Amino acid sequence: MRPGDPLDPLLLQVLPRPAEREQVAGFSADPLEEHAAIASPGLVQKYAGRVLLLATGGCAVNCRYCFRREFPYAESGASQAGIEVAVEAIAADASIHEVILSGGDPLLLDDTRLATLVAKLEAIPHIRRLRIHSRLPIVLPSRVTDSLTATLARTRLACVMVVHANHPSELDSSVAAAIGRLTDARVILLNQAVLLAGVNDSVDVLQALSERLIDLKIIPYYLHLLDRVQGTAEFEVGEEAARGLHARLREVLPGYAVPRLAREVPGEPAKVWLG
Repeated sequence: MRPGDPLDPLLLQVLPRPAEREQVAGFSADPLEEHAAIASPGLVQKYAGRVLLLATGGCAVNCRYCFRREFPYAESGASQAGIEVAVEAIAADASIHEVILSGGDPLLLDDTRLATLVAKLEAIPHIRRLRIHSRLPIVLPSRVTDSLTATLARTRLACVMVVHANHPSELDSSVAAAIGRLTDARVILLNQAVLLAGVNDSVDVLQALSERLIDLKIIPYYLHLLDRVQGTAEFEVGEEAARGLHARLREVLPGYAVPRLAREVPGEPAKVWLG
């Protein structure tokens, strides 16, 4: 963050502001209806063949646009006991081939607990892929330890890590070093960004983000429209404006560096691609 700049795009992502308390039509506590998708304690299933395991309710930073900022983690099984129940449910369902570790942030589990969880999942014959959604390699790159990368390198599961950077300034040399350690461990690296007013709603910033990600061997995966959780209205970029930004990105970037513009719609069998 740039000291003394109240409009710094990294600061805006984490700074609480009074407008969060305003009630805005169309914004709710659970815009993705995730509570209805809880399959068992600690387990959310919205799409076929894969499940989301709530490893923890905690995060390294409290992003102000987070779609789970109102999520009832305590009652949803985001705990060690919930993890145990969730693993049993996964083992009992042969239709599940991919487990997504999420939260909160699953890398808040220490290396020993994470290695134990990975071992339990890879012992389930029908599980083929492990996906980890984490912001920690970006905001706390020292979390990418030798022990963590060793666990990911030796698992039989195809390992995908989806990191979360919204602005090129987040990707400094310390982040680059952490990403390099994950690349050396043969982890497939993707990035999900959220389109945020005042943070990255310009072609120049989005282009620089994609180019920096590619330089670090991270594929720009999704550019999400904001999930309309209460308290986040200041960050919203309208769909028409988003489509215009995405179309211009296609003009200045190679195809592999253009993220899919998408939004999540409750009840749909997959994310809805807008571009």
